[in-house]
Amino acid sequence: MSDLKRRMAKGAAWMVLFRFVERGIGLISTLILARLLVPADFGLIAMAMTIIAALELLGAYSFETSLIQNQQAGRAHYDTACTLNLALALLKAILIVALAWPAAEFYEEARLVPVMLALAASVAVQGVENIGIVSFQKNLDFHKEFLLGLYRRLAGFVATLIVAWWLQSYWALIVGITVTRLVSVALSYTMSDYRPRLCVARARELFSYSKWLLLNNILIFLNNRGADFVIGRVSGAHALGLYSVSFELANLPTTELVHPIQRASFPGYSRLAADLGALRQAFLEVIGLMAVLTLPVGLLIGVLSQQLVLAMLGARWLEAVPLIEVLAVFGIIRALHGPTGSIYLALGRPRLLALFSVVQLVVAVGLMVVWVPEKGALGAAWSILVGAALAMLTNFGVVVRSLAISPALLLGVLWRPMSAALMMMALVSTLTQACGSGSSSLSAWVQLLGFGLMGVMLYVPILLGLWILSGRPNGTETLLIGEVRARLEWRSNPSDA
Repeated sequence: MSDLKRRMAKGAAWMVLFRFVERGIGLISTLILARLLVPADFGLIAMAMTIIAALELLGAYSFETSLIQNQQAGRAHYDTACTLNLALALLKAILIVALAWPAAEFYEEARLVPVMLALAASVAVQGVENIGIVSFQKNLDFHKEFLLGLYRRLAGFVATLIVAWWLQSYWALIVGITVTRLVSVALSYTMSDYRPRLCVARARELFSYSKWLLLNNILIFLNNRGADFVIGRVSGAHALGLYSVSFELANLPTTELVHPIQRASFPGYSRLAADLGALRQAFLEVIGLMAVLTLPVGLLIGVLSQQLVLAMLGARWLEAVPLIEVLAVFGIIRALHGPTGSIYLALGRPRLLALFSVVQLVVAVGLMVVWVPEKGALGAAWSILVGAALAMLTNFGVVVRSLAISPALLLGVLWRPMSAALMMMALVSTLTQACGSGSSSLSAWVQLLGFGLMGVMLYVPILLGLWILSGRPNGTETLLIGEVRARLEWRSNPSDA
């Protein structure tokens, strides 16, 4: 058991490291591209990617998740998954080509036709990716997952910047996407010895589990990207570009911390599914870690949104500030949803994921009908925030019953990081108002880094103080302090390792 937890923790560390490295590359790319391209360029690609993402729901069965959850999956399962992925990729590419002209008419944007034709080719290529790389995650070999992600991200980054500098056109973004997918396919065969064959023998078995993942992925898409259709149709490429970039920045806690930790924890949860007590303890440890890491990051993004925009995007993106303030809170809620999804998948109950997505979608759509015509993109942001909050309450009500967790125990894991993060936010907000906002990119960078570091320096002692006042209970703080001590002891006596 302890060995499995160590491997899960090591895997999470690899995935978090990759996300930070990837985000560092992404931030550098965004910083450069925001000055070479205009918001309409990002909006144009967002229009195309929204339609493509909708079509990709045809292949959103997540057969890889089924392979990881099924501890007895054999070669026939892997070959069937690979064959189905290839067939679905070709179908998606054909539909993207067919919809290129109708999409251009819908958005009244003729440039969408060549953009979607180019992206259709990259979607088809992605269908031949080697299914063997699923073993990296299933066997908890996350250092290989790290290298695979790093190499393809670097390739896309270099290609994007070269073309952006050369053409100063949205085609740089298309080239970056295409190169990333080509390199990913090449690496999947270089890094894995597995060679897939055409097979459909296990199709019915895979579909029986993955049909719920398909439904959930459709609902997630509608929740996260449905607003893109409305904003793009009503307000045009400029407003959609602002919303897309704001959504990406505001959801840093989810994309950089939750997804990698969730990706690393799911294989471990699957192995613990038969032991409810061990699974419950693992869940509490993971969600506690999520709260400790994501709450301060999300709130800092919200309170420092103006400095963030001026520093990273420039003054012409200031319209994004109110969007980021709202979406940062959505990012926190989305982050706290993360660990529950892996629990339901490990228990073989993926239908529950669809239930919570339905709750969020119904509430968000209902509110968009009222708020988007009046408030535009900001109304859409508020709509998905309220929908996600209500879905989270429903979600937590189910998970405490599924794992036999008392609400008081779950609250005991969450209240200290929540309180510490809110106190930190109040102090940083007071300081930023007293100092005022810088008008230049340089002064914004100074304030962003200075207040961000100050927020961390305030959050850590407040969190530890609340933990001490609570009687030093076993929890996330205990685990983190123990890990720090172990690292310090190892550095002082490396021969003992």
